[in-house]
Amino acid sequence: MTVRRTGVHTCGMSQQPAGPPDKPEEPGPDKPEEPGPDKPEEPGPDTPGEPGEPRRTRPDRTLLAIMAAIAVIVIIALAVVFTREEPAPLAESTPAGVAQRYAAAVIAGDEAAASAYLTPAARNRCTTEARPAARNLRVTLVSTTERPESADVRVLITVSEPGGPFGSAEYQVEDAFDLVRSGNGWLIDTAPWQLTVCPSQAKQ
Repeated sequence: MTVRRTGVHTCGMSQQPAGPPDKPEEPGPDKPEEPGPDKPEEPGPDTPGEPGEPRRTRPDRTLLAIMAAIAVIVIIALAVVFTREEPAPLAESTPAGVAQRYAAAVIAGDEAAASAYLTPAARNRCTTEARPAARNLRVTLVSTTERPESADVRVLITVSEPGGPFGSAEYQVEDAFDLVRSGNGWLIDTAPWQLTVCPSQAKQ
């Protein structure tokens, strides 16, 4: 009786011993951990976050500086407007003080008060030439020349004319008050035509 042995032919392949499966390499200090399905990548400075999440941006320093400068300018402008005062009255014993009070009375429409600063000749000498409305006048002192018996007070008169096809018009003219000494004070003998009054005609 013949016994035949049968075996398994591996065709040149050697059978590996059974062992544990290969273990994945763990990340080390020189190899960053790769994101996996269970660990999403964290957003960085250049990486947008989740959809719908607003991107964090730094405020523009130049824009902030411009806004701060504008705020300072506005505050200064408001301070100037609210602290602006009327010019201080000059001494009535000086030629400039007399001219100042006369001009203020004319602009206020008080011709009786204005005529008190005129010489008798100036009260009787007035022109019928139409002058601009007193409320549209501004008078600024330019200079004063004082002599023993006379004085000249130069002023800058600004005239505003409202209306017109292109809006309000404004012009400036320089003129002078001629004053003469009267006792310890001064009286106006000639005033700029824009500031003349005719008290004698007003009484008629």
